Amino acid sequence: MKSILIFLMGMTLLVTNISAQQALWGGQAIVSPEINSDNTVTFRLMAPGADSVFVTGDFLPTEKIKTPMGEFDGPGKAALTKDDKGVWSFTSQTLSPELYSYSFIIDGFSTTDPSNPFLIRDVASITNIFIVGGGRADLYKVNDIPHGSVTRRWYESPGLEMDRRVTIYTPPGYETSSDKYPVLYLLHGAGGDEEAWISLGRTAQIMDNLIAQGKAKPMIVVMPNGNVIQDAAPGEGHEGFYKPQFMVPKTMDGTYEANFMDIIKFVESNYRVKADKADRAVAGLSMGGFHSFHISRYYPNTFDYVGLFSAAIMPREDATSKVYDDIDGTLKKQMENGYELYWIAIGKTDFLYQANADLRKQMDAMGMKYSYTETEGGHIWRNWRVYLSDFVPLLFK
Repeated sequence: MKSILIFLMGMTLLVTNISAQQALWGGQAIVSPEINSDNTVTFRLMAPGADSVFVTGDFLPTEKIKTPMGEFDGPGKAALTKDDKGVWSFTSQTLSPELYSYSFIIDGFSTTDPSNPFLIRDVASITNIFIVGGGRADLYKVNDIPHGSVTRRWYESPGLEMDRRVTIYTPPGYETSSDKYPVLYLLHGAGGDEEAWISLGRTAQIMDNLIAQGKAKPMIVVMPNGNVIQDAAPGEGHEGFYKPQFMVPKTMDGTYEANFMDIIKFVESNYRVKADKADRAVAGLSMGGFHSFHISRYYPNTFDYVGLFSAAIMPREDATSKVYDDIDGTLKKQMENGYELYWIAIGKTDFLYQANADLRKQMDAMGMKYSYTETEGGHIWRNWRVYLSDFVPLLFK
């Protein structure tokens, strides 16, 4: 009996050990992607039974993609070739320094690279990432410098009648300092949440690097969830695991803007901050730019710095919230109260380009001052990381 017990215990340990090593055995013994010395990148995939393999990503020339919302520029694709061992490969042209995303298409099925564990989620799409270093892309890397902290906090929102999750970056030395800091409220776009800027936007890396280089003042960055029906990002709140959607109800109906002070009150009650107009900034991309535009004029004496990154501008025709009443009048009030910087940035091929041109025309007619940046490209994270990197050094001078 004793020998049987010892045997069973041994088998249990063996099975446990095998289970623990499955993650090691599950990977492919190849390198992909491999960043070569000339900044070309080689992708590889072991798939001996596949008939075709393509790589698609934002490092390739764009292609026109038809969607229900219209025709847009999307990532191109390139064919991999198979060797006699069943390994497919493709080497790109020399790439400029940047953070890139990609995925594979195997016999028509899109999937991630099993050799690359580094992933990002954009709405419901999962892609791999890699960085070609140098130049601006070094801002997106973790370098050997002092680092800030990133925490997920829950705050009470009486206006929304729920506790909600927010991501907050505090600069290097915050925990051991008694200093008070200015605050940037950084808002995501449609389909995003409180994880978007910290993951896709590389906010912590950008802030750490700019502060270490002396190009930005140490500040707190608050990244809320702009989807008012959610308490947190999909998989992080009480609704559990569900597929993220591009647009959820009530995201642009004025509810978020009307209750934004709940976030500010939480931050100013729980963090060492300078709680005044001169030390508050609000900025956002796309839908977050829409929110930044309307929040800053709805509370016209609250922010000295406003950033609109590829912003949606005007509310839908069926929007009835008082937040959207008297847009011209509240903009005029914001202008009269004064501010340090109103910063607008847009890509030349962005589908919101005309909306931003119309806003600038409206502001010109009012005599409302702003700074304007126009870049190549469209409605993409590559631009928004650039905009954040350019905007932050202008704050709290």
